[in-house]
Amino acid sequence: MEQSQSMRGQLFVLRTLQFANYASMALLVTYFPLYFESMGFSKQQIGTFYSVGPFLSIVANLLVGILSDRTKNLPRILNILYLVQILALALLLPQKEFGIMAGILALFYLAQTPNNSMLDSVSLLAAERMKIGFTAIRMYGSLGYAVCSVIFGFILKTYASNLTIWLLLCVVLVSLVSSFFVADYQAKLRKFEFSGLVGLLRRREPLVFFGLIMLVSVAHRMNEAFLSVGMREIGADDSVIGFASSASAVSEIPMFFLLAKYGHRFREFPLLAIASAFYTIRLGLLSMANEPWMMVGLQMMHAFTFAIFYITALRCLQGLIPDEYRSSSQAVFAVVWSGLAGLIAGKLGGWLYDSFGLSYVFRTGSIFALIGMLGFLLVHFRQRQ
Repeated sequence: MEQSQSMRGQLFVLRTLQFANYASMALLVTYFPLYFESMGFSKQQIGTFYSVGPFLSIVANLLVGILSDRTKNLPRILNILYLVQILALALLLPQKEFGIMAGILALFYLAQTPNNSMLDSVSLLAAERMKIGFTAIRMYGSLGYAVCSVIFGFILKTYASNLTIWLLLCVVLVSLVSSFFVADYQAKLRKFEFSGLVGLLRRREPLVFFGLIMLVSVAHRMNEAFLSVGMREIGADDSVIGFASSASAVSEIPMFFLLAKYGHRFREFPLLAIASAFYTIRLGLLSMANEPWMMVGLQMMHAFTFAIFYITALRCLQGLIPDEYRSSSQAVFAVVWSGLAGLIAGKLGGWLYDSFGLSYVFRTGSIFALIGMLGFLLVHFRQRQ
């Protein structure tokens, strides 16, 4: 009975963390570009802001992931990450100058970019211990993104973009409080050996896997970084932009249920190829959309792109890397998914937007996804042979 209550308590804590984490992502992805635009920054400067996080995540994710596996004290690491984020946001509030804001954002992203990988790491370990599916925890992140995208959209439409940082401060504070109640799921894992991690990552299978993940991630990040600014440009207000973000998050929840029930019946690389094909179509159609409602509708394809791609990629990663390297492998995945891909998407997308327009950003993302799809199919057919 006591163990059952403890399990329910941990489920509540982890689901709250996922909910709050993706609520903060709704602000960072959807409304931070609009906040910067309201301050008069150019598309290229906004792209630079979005390149700061991905660049630093390359270092931050690896350091935090390795530190977590070595110390086996992920809850305390989460406490520190959230405290640093709160400090950085408090410093950012009064700033208006581009250079100073970029420096403070660097501090913020240094602590914020490992969030997803560390939460996925502890959620995967907890799911295995509790004998439940990972999606039973992760879908609360989608719920947080969907609900808060709409709520934040109405708040910011009513009270203007100046409240963006205040809203983010409140959400991160909820994450900080919740992180103090996370249980220790790493204590019984085998000892971490750095040489073992390096040896695993030097194998051909992980190298090919991460390389293909990065290609499709560039397409995902181009949509994420420039959709809200593009919608604003064609006349959408903050509430409509919020509905676009909410539509994408809501659409992935039923897909998570389907993947939890039937996903194991399918091989990973064909599923990743299918998701990449849908990314190709999604970005291609976005390049032709010229009305806000079109962009809102296309976000429903998130179920067939992100939901299939992300959950299947994590499943594939579990098969490639042992549990004692879980946090480190999640960190490497985050470096590729958010860091390298986000850096390319931010800089290349910003330049394409300023030079040629939004349609060229999405067309380029579609090409990246197409190459990734062909790569996954090639790997699948070579494995069959």
